[in-house]
Amino acid sequence: MAVHDDCKLRFLELKAKRTHRFIVFRIEEKQKQVIVEKVGEPDQNYEDFTASLPPNECRYAVYDFDYVTAENCQKSRIFFIAWSPDTARVRSKMIYASSKDRFKREMDGIQVELQATDPTEMDLDVIKSRLSK
Repeated sequence: MAVHDDCKLRFLELKAKRTHRFIVFRIEEKQKQVIVEKVGEPDQNYEDFTASLPPNECRYAVYDFDYVTAENCQKSRIFFIAWSPDTARVRSKMIYASSKDRFKREMDGIQVELQATDPTEMDLDVIKSRLSK
């Protein structure tokens, strides 16, 4: 599965310039490539992000999560989320699972990976619990 150049470009903008809060990526099966489906504005929050993931279809996504440490330092972590809901088509789940490592290699700078099959597996508490890892 190829990764469209726009995916890499948008990811670099998120990582280096922080011009996006999140990016949702979709596999375009006919073209056999990963494309950008949605880009979140810097002022959007985690609820906006989760609402942009379709309930019955797989997606890849990156989210730039800002937080404050116990020492009161502003930090951010780039999360990679492999969204594969139980209700998605089996073929789709297989394609996303088999393409995930290649896609992640193209996105240099991902700090935390999360696999989610249901919204509770990526709620804010889960995200916060993964910050220290």
